[in-house]
Amino acid sequence: MEALLCLLVVFAAVVGAGLLAYSRSNAQRRVALGDARAEAQRWYERLGGQLMTLQGEEPAVRQALADAGERYNAAGSQLEQARTPNQFALARETALEGLAYIRAARTALGIDPGPEVPALAAARGVGQLTKEREVDVQGQTFRAGPQPGRDTPYYYPGGRYQGRPVPAGWYSTPWWKTALGAGAGVLGGMLIADALFSPAFADPGYGYDQGYQEGFGDGADYAGDQGGDAGDQGGDFGGGDQAGDFGGGDYAGGDFGGGGFGGGDFGGGDFGGGDFGGGDF
Repeated sequence: MEALLCLLVVFAAVVGAGLLAYSRSNAQRRVALGDARAEAQRWYERLGGQLMTLQGEEPAVRQALADAGERYNAAGSQLEQARTPNQFALARETALEGLAYIRAARTALGIDPGPEVPALAAARGVGQLTKEREVDVQGQTFRAGPQPGRDTPYYYPGGRYQGRPVPAGWYSTPWWKTALGAGAGVLGGMLIADALFSPAFADPGYGYDQGYQEGFGDGADYAGDQGGDAGDQGGDFGGGDQAGDFGGGDYAGGDFGGGGFGGGDFGGGDFGGGDFGGGDF
């Protein structure tokens, strides 16, 4: 009888420990979900407030506000459908992208762009334009530069086209969207990217390092970031790491998973090689 009683006590202790661990795990998941929802909602509401107070007639202002409004609608839809921390993180990223367009609109209006927002996961390592560029591709002129202008009314906060980095800046046309829509296909978009961003193509006489230093900024760690991102994507939003990553309410350092944030404009793929590997871009 004593042996049976001991077994029952041990069994009860094991079951109790299991139930306690399960309860704690559920509580952590609920906290992580609540934090992720609150963080996404905060940036979404901030985006909506900015959209209500800004207006302008300049093409660059109208276009940036239109892009911000598009992201606001998309983030709202994502929030309504979100059920997991990762889904709320997607909505947060969309809202942050909208706020990047808001800052661009404020810049085009000639006013202070406002406080910084967390870096976009999709734009990590792509850099930003620091000088004006003008190239001809298949009989059409494309321009890009660090500031808005009559010839460069389209802002892009940075991302990738077919795996190739597209730096943040102002462009004469949203070729990353229209290359496919106009029937030019991937080849046309890649030709434009080559012309705008490869010094050997766009600026004969300049080496890759010189062209990078004169034309781009903040992109030197692209290759290293890519390697780090691959590891981050597996850990930041998987399993038990969710509570830690979301508990602090700040995801600026996280990566939100490969294709999830490529943006509607940039598809997967991987473009290696000399042009954009290492420190040259």
